[in-house]
Order: sequence, then structure tokens, then C-alpha cells
Amino acid sequence: MKKSLTPPQTPECDYKGTHGQSIVIPSKHITIANSFEKKEHSWFITSHVPTDLTIEVQDVTFNVHKYPLVSKCGYIGRLEFQPSISNFGYDLKLESFPGGSETFEIILKFCYGLPLDLNPNNIAPLRCASEFLEMTEDLQDGNLISKTEAFLTFVVLSSWKDTITVLKSCETLSPWAENLQIVRRCCDSIAWKTSRENIVGDTDCQEGWWFNEVATFRIDHFMRIITAIKAKSTRPEFIGKCIMHYAERWLPGMDVEFEGQRGYGFGKNDLQFGILSRSKEDGGYVHSKEQKIIIESLVSVLPPQNEAVSCKFLLRMLKMAMLYSASPALISELEKRVGMILEDANVNDLLIPSCNNADQGKLVNTVHLKNAQCTMHDTEVVQRIVEYFLMHEQQEQQQKTGRINVSKLLDNYLAEIAEDPNLSITKFQILAELLPENARTCDDGLYRAIDTYLKTHPSLPEHDRRRLCRIMNCSKLSLDACMHAAQNDRLPMRTIVQVLFSEQVKMRTAMQEKESQSGNNSEQEGNHSSTDADIKNLKAELENVKIKMAELQSDYSELQQEYERIGSKQKNVSGWSLGWRKIKNSFHAKVEGNETGEGQQRSSPAGSRLPFRRRSSMP
Repeated sequence: MKKSLTPPQTPECDYKGTHGQSIVIPSKHITIANSFEKKEHSWFITSHVPTDLTIEVQDVTFNVHKYPLVSKCGYIGRLEFQPSISNFGYDLKLESFPGGSETFEIILKFCYGLPLDLNPNNIAPLRCASEFLEMTEDLQDGNLISKTEAFLTFVVLSSWKDTITVLKSCETLSPWAENLQIVRRCCDSIAWKTSRENIVGDTDCQEGWWFNEVATFRIDHFMRIITAIKAKSTRPEFIGKCIMHYAERWLPGMDVEFEGQRGYGFGKNDLQFGILSRSKEDGGYVHSKEQKIIIESLVSVLPPQNEAVSCKFLLRMLKMAMLYSASPALISELEKRVGMILEDANVNDLLIPSCNNADQGKLVNTVHLKNAQCTMHDTEVVQRIVEYFLMHEQQEQQQKTGRINVSKLLDNYLAEIAEDPNLSITKFQILAELLPENARTCDDGLYRAIDTYLKTHPSLPEHDRRRLCRIMNCSKLSLDACMHAAQNDRLPMRTIVQVLFSEQVKMRTAMQEKESQSGNNSEQEGNHSSTDADIKNLKAELENVKIKMAELQSDYSELQQEYERIGSKQKNVSGWSLGWRKIKNSFHAKVEGNETGEGQQRSSPAGSRLPFRRRSSMP
């Protein structure tokens, strides 16, 4: 390959040396290049004057003349050249040259008088290489340092696209690009342009147009950009969106969601959770280390405001941090931040798998889980998150509205992890009792979780069953839950009695309220035309309540008979039988009193009663 050159025709030139002295170079050493010729890994300059200098840059050899380079490169002018062994010239090897052989080729052409083609792709390497070679104005006016600096300042930094290109090229120019402030100036330019976009644009489409380009940078340059953007007082949610976009690009596996036993279960021989980007063979550990650095860096620049990022994103980052064995301080920080906005979480986001600390970047195999009796989910993390939530709620003295959402979330989480056969009753109980008594307005979700746990652990002893059922408040169960519990053979007998008794009390109270409302409506019959219809509706509802009470009474009778049969086999007289008789007599007395006050005889068809069945499962 040959390129023709048009060298300047001057008899002699006067250059300044490194110490300011004047150096006169004869014209025969200046107008010497006729063409460049490349053969394999060597560059040759063909001219009527033989070359006297061999320079090696990244395994590429350049056979050139000494004086054109000395006239513009202070670094080469200061060197003491060693005579070449192979010819009559000198040998020089440039170690760690910025930009490599391609950049040196451009500089070499500039030294021989070729026109210089500057563009965003080569400006950063040329600026660093010119600094390396000390191509200053002291040697010649219009030298390469001043040319590249002017192009960088007035052309590149005024363009968004060019700035992105230059900053991307700086990734291979460390530490020269850092020392020459090229990275800082590019990051400041990007931050200034994005802050203006943040002020002008309000929609997601306008805000996110540059996310893809910024997400292509290496993590250290991305951190510099985010730091510069934060210094411009940019909205925290704007910065959070940019960080989330970067994490989705560089942390494969962020979008993987667990769905309890429905998503994956025991019996599989492969890993239940795989990181798609994990390097194969020898590169695996290095890649995991890079992922860890990215996670720790992103968490360190998260805005402190709660609205900056979503709770889902924080929980996903927490999973990745545990997966790659991030520092305990960082994991604790993520847990605290999740606890502050826990009411916005989803149950699938809380299903954090148990990690194997011995193998970084992998999760515990389900076969190992069975053998080692390890739980499938990390319940201790969720415990700490809930504790942080309660602590934050107490410190901020906020209204307790968030507790209702958190209680439903925790009950759903308990129902999911209850299907794990290796989950101990102690861990389950600790999680179920984390929230205070007044946090749950209804215990249906807790009852569902307990029933699921009992179904998954059929060999649980009777005392553990009673211990588990003491967690829920039977008076907070709905009618459907009570009817289900009354026929659930997995529950202890004492719990079933408590459920029936509490439901009977609620029904009696509801019946009295209905009768009271019916009497009040009867007194105002002449004032409202719709009173008759209201009274009929109330009476119909009252009859339905009485029918349900009759069904519960039937269940009571069957339970009493069962206990009497058990008590008859024992030597001493069971206290349960006497207790049941007292409950039954009290129940009959109150029911008869209510029926007398109503003045109507209750009809209860034989087919209206449901047979007592205790073999069912929670839907």
C-alpha cells in the first residue's frame, strides 16, 4: 500500500530545541519522503535519503528519519539513541504508547507534513499521544497539542454525539485521558446537556432518549457522569431512571422473578436460578468480580430520596448483591432502603433465594437443599426488612396506614414460603409474629398461610400445631374462613372450638344489631314510604343469620359427641364434657330468648343444614 506525499520545498528550517536553543536542519533531511509503504508489521518510507531510525510501537515497526520527529517531538529529542545492530541507524521502542500503532501512524504523517484529519474517533488518542511525545508550541507553532486541544474544546464538547464518542474512546487511554481532564470535561458536558433536558422535558419519552447512550459506558465513566449530573441539582427520580436503565443493561438476571413453588420446585437437578452472562471456564470469576463492582458502584450513587427508585428495583439489586457476595454494609443499606418503602413491594420480589456463599455467582442446587436441609428462600433477609420498616415507621411517627398493606404482603409471603418442606416452624412463627397485633384487620391471609404450612408438613406433632394456630386471632376470621376452619381436619380441636365460638359470638351480635335496626325502622314507618321494604330485607337477613347459627349449633353438637366419646374411654371424667354442656345450655338459652323477642317461630328445613365435614383444604 502506497500513499503519495507532497513534502514542503524549503532549503532549511529553524526549530527550537527542548532547552530553547535553535536547531538548523538541512533541507535534505526534511524533503525526504516520497511515499509510505506497509509490509506485514512494518512501515517503510521510500525516499532518496535512507532511513536512520527504527521505532517499535505495539509490535509494529516504523522505519523513519530521525530529524522530522525530533523537530516536533520533545520526548524523542531528549532521548539518547542506541545504535542499531541490524543497520547503521538507531532503534527505539515506545512502551505503553497511548492509542497504539494507529495513532503513531497519524502522528508520523503529521511530522512529515501530511494534512491532519481530526475527528471524534481519533481526537482523544491524538491528544494523549501528543502529550506523551511532548509536541508543544515551544518546538513549533501550531504543533499537535494545540491543534488537538482546540478541536476538542471548540468542536467536540459542543456536540452531544461527538462528546459520547470521545468519552467512549477514553476507556482505553487511562491514565492519560484522566490526567489531561478529557474524561472530566466530557462528563461535565454530558451532565450540562442532560440537566437542560431535565428542565425542558417532562415526559418519559423526552427524558429517556439519552439513557441508551449513557448506559454503554464503562462503570467508572458512568459514575463520573452520574456524579456530575447530581451536582447540577437534577431531580432524583430522573437520576434513578438512568441508574435503573444502566443496571438492566449490565446486570443480566435483574429481570428474573421467582414465583415460589409455582415457578420452580424441588426435584430439578439443574440450578434453579442462572445468570445468563456468567462467563464460561476460566473467565467466570473475573466476570463475577466485575458484576460485584458494578452493583456496589450503582448502590453508592443512588439518590437518598425514596421516590428516586422503585421498591422492585431495590429488591432486585438486593438479590444481585447477595448473589455476588457484596459487602455486608451494602446489603444492610439496601435492606434499610427497602424497609422504608416496603408497602410498595410485591410478594414475588420478596422471594429471595438462599445463596451458597461457597460458590460465588451460583445458587444452591435443589438437590443440595434437600440433603443439607436448607430453606429455598432467605427468610432472615425479609425479617430484617420488616424490622427496618417498623423502626422507620416509629421514627417518622407516620400514620399506621402502611401496616395494613405490609400485613397483607407478609401474609402472602408466608403462604409462599410455607410450601417449603425444610422451613422450620420457628422461622415461620417469627415471621408471622413480626407485626403488632393491631396491624392486621383480618387474619384470613394468616390462616391461609398456616393451613398451607400444615398441609406441607403433615407429620407435625399436635403441640406444634397448637403452637402454630395460636398465632392467629380467631375473632378476626371472616365467615368463609370460619366455615372452612370448622371442617379442616388439619387444625387442632381446640382451635376449631375457638373458631366456632368466636363466630357464634359475632353472629349473635350481628343478629341483635339487625333486630335493633328493624325495630327503629318500624317506629318510622309513617314517615318513609320505603320502610316496609327495608323491614322485609332486614328480616330476611336475620333469618339467614339464624340459619347459619343453626348450622354452627349442629357442628357444636357433633363436636360435643366426639369429645364425649373420647372422654368415656378415659378413667377420670373429662373437663371438656362439662364445659361443652355449659356452652350448649348457654347457647340454647340465648337463642330461645332472641326468638321470643322476635315473636316468630323459626323454620329450619332439614335440608338446610350442611353435614359436618372436616376434610377440606383452603382454596
